[in-house]
Amino acid sequence: MSARTLPLLFLNLGGEMLYILDQRLRAQSIPGEKARKDEWTDVDRKRVMNDIITTMFNKKFMEELFKPQELYSKKALRTVYDRLAHASIMRLNQASMDKLYDLMTMAFKYQVLLCPRPKDILLVTFNHLDAIKDFVHDSPGILNQVDETFRQLIETYSCLSAGEFQLIRQTLLIFFQDMHIRVSIFLKDKVQNSNGRFVLPISGPVPWGTEVPGLIRMFNRNGDEVKRTEFTTDGNYVTPQREGSFELYGDRVLKLGTNMYSISRPVETHMSGSSKNVASHAKENIAPNPLAKEELNFLARLLGGLEIKEPAGSETGFRLNLFTTDDEEEHAALTRPEELSYKVINIEATQEPARRAELSRILGELEVAEPRPAGAGKGEDLLALMDGL
Repeated sequence: MSARTLPLLFLNLGGEMLYILDQRLRAQSIPGEKARKDEWTDVDRKRVMNDIITTMFNKKFMEELFKPQELYSKKALRTVYDRLAHASIMRLNQASMDKLYDLMTMAFKYQVLLCPRPKDILLVTFNHLDAIKDFVHDSPGILNQVDETFRQLIETYSCLSAGEFQLIRQTLLIFFQDMHIRVSIFLKDKVQNSNGRFVLPISGPVPWGTEVPGLIRMFNRNGDEVKRTEFTTDGNYVTPQREGSFELYGDRVLKLGTNMYSISRPVETHMSGSSKNVASHAKENIAPNPLAKEELNFLARLLGGLEIKEPAGSETGFRLNLFTTDDEEEHAALTRPEELSYKVINIEATQEPARRAELSRILGELEVAEPRPAGAGKGEDLLALMDGL
């Protein structure tokens, strides 16, 4: 087990979470001049994204995260993302977090499996951070936080050997090995079987620095080549044009880790033995990916529609509830496998004074009513939570 795996796991899963939340918030937002008081606006979306990213890249938290350490348990890590998702004015119920976490973990698991070489996991991470920087491009302070984490990644991982990256990859696969959650995007792209296991391609680019299969060279004891034998392969392999950039800025070449929910994204998967899909590997869709949209629509049905409720008293908050009916919420909770369930306290706000007082106390502990001074960032709360796990 590698003690350098946790930062890569946390940042990549966090990137996938931000992709999903951004898409849902964009889909539900209303132009500011037309929005009612109980509707989301683009300003609200930016506030949610900025708050979550600020917490995620808190300096003290990142310093703690980058210390060599073992991975957290699945439930402990899930708790961290639960807290992270609630670092802003947005609220998610348990089923929302369950579905969100499922999408995050399966997406990153697929990316790890498809990495041409272990070191490319770092390029996947850079793709996530590049996209996160786009989310906060107009917020210099937050952008600087992300850049600082970028520099930490380069400093920490640029000197690692191929063997150390292989150990990191094995550690990630061990973490994901019992997760076989079916995702409609992958199922309909035929890169995932009905049992939740992924179908790995036997065609496409070979790892950088390697040759296309099909040639056997034989050498004598002096190291001189004495014979060559060619053989045919079942796959359609190609040589990559160049290596992705491992610098702060640059072309990553590898598309794994880019936003598959965005309006335009490269076609990143293909069926085994399909030359047509290999040829279209580098092409971009000019329309939103319908499979990604369908998966998020399912998430929307499961978790409800974006809804802003006007709370009692001075409390403020926005709720992301993707269930359309109470029956759907109850059904989702009852049908979720026990091993994938997490203990979450359900809070019900009613007009009863005792319940309202208890809710106010809990919300006060979460400290989400108003942004706090820069000296006491939400990341400190997240760090304290992780220290107590």
